[in-house]
Formats: sequence, C-alpha cells, structure tokens
Amino acid sequence: MSDAINTATPGPLPRQVADTYVDALVELDPISGTYLGVPESHGKLPDFSPAGQEAVAVLNRTTLEELAAAEARPGGDSDEERRCARLLRERLTAELAVHEAGEGLRAVSNLNSPLHAVRGIFTVMPSETKEDWEAVADRMRAMPLALDGYRASLAEGLSRGLYAGPRQVSTVLGQLAQWLGEKDSEDDRGWFAQFAGGCPDTLRPELGEAAAEATRAVSELRDWLRDVYAPGIAGAPETVGRERYARWARYWNGADLDLEEAYHYGWEEFHRLLGEMRTEAEEVLPGAKTPWEALRHLDTHGEAIEGVDAVREWLQGLMDEAISELDGTHFELADPVRRVEARIAPPGSAAAPYYTQPSLDFSRPGRTWLPTMGETRFPVYDLVSTWYHEGVPGHHLQLAQWTYVADKLSRYQTTVGMVSANAEGWALYAERLMDELGFLTTAERRLGYLDAQMMRSTRVIVDIGMHLELEIPADSPFHPGERWTPELAQEFFGMHSGRPADFVESELVRYLGMPGQAIGYKLGERAWLEGRDAARRERGAAFDAKAWHMAALSLGSLGLDDLVRELSAL
Repeated sequence: MSDAINTATPGPLPRQVADTYVDALVELDPISGTYLGVPESHGKLPDFSPAGQEAVAVLNRTTLEELAAAEARPGGDSDEERRCARLLRERLTAELAVHEAGEGLRAVSNLNSPLHAVRGIFTVMPSETKEDWEAVADRMRAMPLALDGYRASLAEGLSRGLYAGPRQVSTVLGQLAQWLGEKDSEDDRGWFAQFAGGCPDTLRPELGEAAAEATRAVSELRDWLRDVYAPGIAGAPETVGRERYARWARYWNGADLDLEEAYHYGWEEFHRLLGEMRTEAEEVLPGAKTPWEALRHLDTHGEAIEGVDAVREWLQGLMDEAISELDGTHFELADPVRRVEARIAPPGSAAAPYYTQPSLDFSRPGRTWLPTMGETRFPVYDLVSTWYHEGVPGHHLQLAQWTYVADKLSRYQTTVGMVSANAEGWALYAERLMDELGFLTTAERRLGYLDAQMMRSTRVIVDIGMHLELEIPADSPFHPGERWTPELAQEFFGMHSGRPADFVESELVRYLGMPGQAIGYKLGERAWLEGRDAARRERGAAFDAKAWHMAALSLGSLGLDDLVRELSAL
C-alpha cells in the first residue's frame, strides 16, 4: 500500500455531512440562520422564487450523495452516526418529495408560508445595539425582492394548475390587512412601522424608510393576491386528496403512516376522553349537559387573568414555577435551559400559541408566544395545560436541551432537522406528564387539560377524514355514515372544543393549509408513551424516569419511524 494512501485524510462521517449541510443551508436560507443565531444572516432574506427553491433541492440531492459515502467509511455505523444519518436521509428525502411535487409553488397558508416566515423572523432578531437595528433595516429593505420571488413561485403554480386553497388565500388577505394597519389595528401605520418604532432615535429616519419599503412590498403582494391570484384559484378544492396527504404526512411525521389506523385511533381517543371530560364537568358545573357547557361556564365564572400585561407575567410565573418544581426531581436542567421568556404574539398571527427555540449560543432564549386575538380576559383553564405544552416541560425543555447538546450530536439533529411530530408529541406527552404528577390541582384545570387532549384527538379525526373524504363511523355521535367535508369538520370541531368560534375557524384553515401536520401531536404522544412503557418493562424496578427523560431529550430529532425504537432502548 502506498504512503499516499496510508496518510490520506479520511472523509467526513454522517454528523459532519449534516453540519456541512447546515452551513450551506444558512447561505440559502438566512431565516434559518437567524434562528440559529448566525449574525451574518440577520440582514438577509431567502430567494423564494422557483430558482431559489431549486437551489435548496440541489443542495439536498448533493448532500444525500455525500451521506451515502460517509456511511460507508469506518465509524459511519456507530449509534451516533447511524441516528444522524437516518434522520438526514429521511428529512431530505421527504423535503425533495414535497419540492418535486410543486408544493412550494402553492405555498399559501394562514400559518406556514414564506410570507409568515418573513414577518415572524423580525420578532426573534436581536435588537439591543445599533448594529442590530441596522440589520433590521437591511432585512426590511430586502423584503421587496423576497416577496417578488414568492409571487413568481405562486404565478408559476397558477400557470401549472397547482393551486392553493381559496380559504387559505382569503384568510391571508385578512391577515395582511392587519399587518398593513387597515383592519382591527389600533395603529394605522402598519406592523413594520410599529416594529421599527422601537429603534434608537438616531436610526429612526433609516428604519422609517426601510419599514415603508417593507410595507409597500406587502401591500403590492396583497393587491396581487386579491386581484390576480384569488380569481385564478377560485373554485379550487380545499382538501388535498390521498396522494398529496400521504406525502405531507411523511414530511410532518417522519413516517409512512397507516392513515386508516390513525383515523380509528383518533376515534378511540375521542370516546375515552369524552368519558373523562364528563366526570370532570360534573365537578365544575353539576348537571351540565356536555363538558363544553361546563367550559363555557368557566369562561365567565372560572379563574381568569385580567389584562394583557398581567397574563404575560402570569405565564412567566407558571413556567418559572414548573422549572423550580421539576428540576432535580423529574429532570436535570442546565442553567441555560432554565431560562425561558413569555411574550405576546404580534397582531395578525394565527390563533394558536407557539414557541421559538433559543439560538445556538443561548443569547436569545426560548420564548413562548400568546396571540391575544383582541381579548383582555384570559380563563386559566385554557392556559395552564397549554403552557405546559408550549413552555415547561413541553417545547422549551426539549428544544432548549437539544440546543444544549448540539455539540455532542450535530447542529442538524438539534435545529433544522426537527420532525414536527416528535416535538409536538413530546409537548403533548408533557401535558399528560404534568397530569400524572398531580400539577392539575382543580377540576377546572384538569377539564381544560382534557379539552386540549380532545382537540388533538379531533384533529386526527377531521384532518385525515376531510382530506381523504373518509366515512364517519356508525357509532359516532355526529353525522354517522356521512363523508367528511370541511364544513362538517368545522362543525364537529366546534361542538367538541372549548375554544371560541374564531379560534375554531383559524384551526380548520390551518388543517386545510398544512395537511398531515395536526395529526402529529396525538400520534407523536403515542410514540413517546410507547417508548417509555417499553423502557420501563425492560428495566423493571431499575427504571429511572428522570434519567430516561434526560436521555430521551438528548437524542435530538427523530422521525416517528425511529422514535419508539430509540426510546425503548434507553
């Protein structure tokens, strides 16, 4: 064997390939760069045009080729490398399937679209220094080009008969009216001008001009959506059918699902939870005809927080209390993970609360966000379990722990490789864990928790049911034997939810625009429970829940195909 071969530098292993992919992706997608805390990304926006989308696809294809070579190298089959390789292959393959089907050419949604990504990124940008605000101005000035690229993709979709759902378009038009200060807004300057108003006085002229550019770009896109796109997709179906649904379900869940089995599981959980809800409802309002009558009673007569500032402080206190009670007993938390902030979501957001992950260096902490939807009174039954989900021990503990162990795994596994059903499943498991640990101390708080669980079960039913036009079972209390439609789905969801009508409508639009995502909460929770139960059976009396939780939270992202197996082995 020659000296040249003996001294050759070995090629990268899968985790190195994954992190090289992250570096390359950040160049193409500066929004991801900002979430990761890359300063060079803060003043830029992605190319949302068809060419920009194809550039990401080329990166994905090239990375898959490099991954195959990396797996064949010595050390490429270790547990750490194997887990990373399986995730990277599954994620990039799922993303390519969505891209090659042209889904990026009809990406209109009330929650998940380039348009929402562009505005949302401003809320997580640093804003402490002059340089921070100059980056904000640069990013605002980049919006016209970015939104032109987005419009070009939608126009290409129109020409190819790849249409978004009409409800998505009409909902987004309403959201844009709020962003522009034309609807339900106390400040008619528009959202970008309001955001820029927080800058230092010396930068006000520059930020004002940049905000005006961003506002004009949004206004022009709104006009095109209203005058060209909406008429062009009039009459298009709202649901996606089995082929598109299966593709999206793979994308959101990291698994090829048996959709009929999942649909029936949703119904099983519906009936189980309904029985538990009736028991708690009798405690809350004796004689209530339905659990939701008891919840409506709590809307006006139950424990509540008055005022937007007060509810933010209360939510912060709830998370601080959970960290204090859980750390050292059921989890072992590093100092950076213990920090989480409660925030109020900007106007024009979708109705559901959400969480944003900390930057890799923790300079930006994890944050929960509450959309107030114009309300000033907030019933506690609807908040406690939700903040266990969004904050502690839900999304924050998982995603902040991933960030903390990123150097031991790979940045890919702990950031952009996230599988929605894994994270949402953990967060729903976290709600159940707090119930198991006795934190839901009153009947009204436990009824709120069960209502949240019921919402996730009805999501499985209506999301799969309406997109696949499945039959409603004969033992259903609602339209047995009929086929699901969006109209029936909205009625069913509203009948079996304590949420207000505007929330229910926003949720249904979300399910129509993000097919296969909403089912991941309940199916992901099932995977987490199955993994824990298998580990407990294997270890018997030696099973340590705290150690298992921390090991599980340090695995990084996994699709549901792999999650149960990996959790069972801990």
